[in-house]
Amino acid sequence: MTDTEPNSDPNALPVQYVDIERARERIDDDTVVKQTPVEKSTSLGGFVDAEVYLKMEHLQWTGSFKTRGAYNKISQDVADGVEEFVAASAGNHAQGVALAATKCGADSTIYMPTDAPQAKVDATRSYGATVELVGKDFQETMSHAQAAVEDSDAEFVHAYDDVDIIAGQGTLGAEMYHDCPDADTVIVPIGGGGLISGISTAIKHLSPETRVVGVQATGAETVHESLDKGIPVTLDEVDTIADGIATGGISEATLSVIQANVDEVLTVTDTEIARAILLLMKRAKQVVEGAGAASVAALLSDDLDVSGETVMPLLCGGNLDMTQLQTVLVHALTQRKQRIRLRVRIDDRPGKMEDISGIIADQGANIHDVRHDRSVADLEVGEAYLVFTVETSGAEHAAGIVDAIEAEEYSVEDVTRSTG
Repeated sequence: MTDTEPNSDPNALPVQYVDIERARERIDDDTVVKQTPVEKSTSLGGFVDAEVYLKMEHLQWTGSFKTRGAYNKISQDVADGVEEFVAASAGNHAQGVALAATKCGADSTIYMPTDAPQAKVDATRSYGATVELVGKDFQETMSHAQAAVEDSDAEFVHAYDDVDIIAGQGTLGAEMYHDCPDADTVIVPIGGGGLISGISTAIKHLSPETRVVGVQATGAETVHESLDKGIPVTLDEVDTIADGIATGGISEATLSVIQANVDEVLTVTDTEIARAILLLMKRAKQVVEGAGAASVAALLSDDLDVSGETVMPLLCGGNLDMTQLQTVLVHALTQRKQRIRLRVRIDDRPGKMEDISGIIADQGANIHDVRHDRSVADLEVGEAYLVFTVETSGAEHAAGIVDAIEAEEYSVEDVTRSTG
């Protein structure tokens, strides 16, 4: 966790609250940007001894906040005669630019990484954009997009390094304040920093005493080193399930606002993010992507104390690809011992699989799959391993299954972690 040092001259920052107010007037169209709801979570509040209010921006038209900044910029540029826009994005900015351009009667071409979630690619096309898949990560994709506009009349729409984008995202901060003016702490995910720059500008203007906490994924962390060095740091590569905040870098503009307005910045692991996704599904009945769950992962982190406070974590995106959802769920269930893998040593004779399956069934567990493994060096002739993937209700249930198998004099080992 890092405590930031406030800037003594907020008027020197690239975005002022008046810019956010003007952006609010431009996006005052609920077919483009709607006011998203806030919901109190007694379950999360009980975990952290606080009043927790979830800002549900993942229910925005495009599934994220990005349309706010995109429309604020594009509507002005179209009024000035721009007819075509180009952007680079892992998915959410892509959809925001596509929708904003189409609403304004302009064309858009979006460059996306080759591994961008298919759901986000399809959604971007559905909003009227042409999609080009190029680059192994966001930074490489952005280089291709910027090169594409050099000899054209198109305008490049940066995901975060643009004052109009930041001001548009700041409308969410003003909305959050009016949703919950008594909030002691707001928690905001950080990718390139445009979102937290806009939100913190609004929050600190309207409620200077409110604590603004930023959160990054460990595999895409850039803010700590950027703050230490005083200049934006860019990563060569990123590795996180939270693709919405996997930019791998911030800008001079967003760094300056983070220094001025953000009180703390902490990081969360993919495991913590996966747990938060699962918890939001179970307790809040909300499906959010990794970036959207990062704020809840931070809320539950040992690095953040919100005891006795009123807290607003921002669920900034809900565009979770179904394949990624499956990966996240399997990972989270494995961590919670609700999905285990047991290796049982047997004499390789008929009936053994049925016998052990019966023991597991008697414990009220479901077998997801099972395989024979005979090609293992430590097995004697005529022996084999049966490897069961079992769904349980948790660690206590898992331990009971192991005990029951051992009670029937089988050698059993929980190999969940070592085999995936």
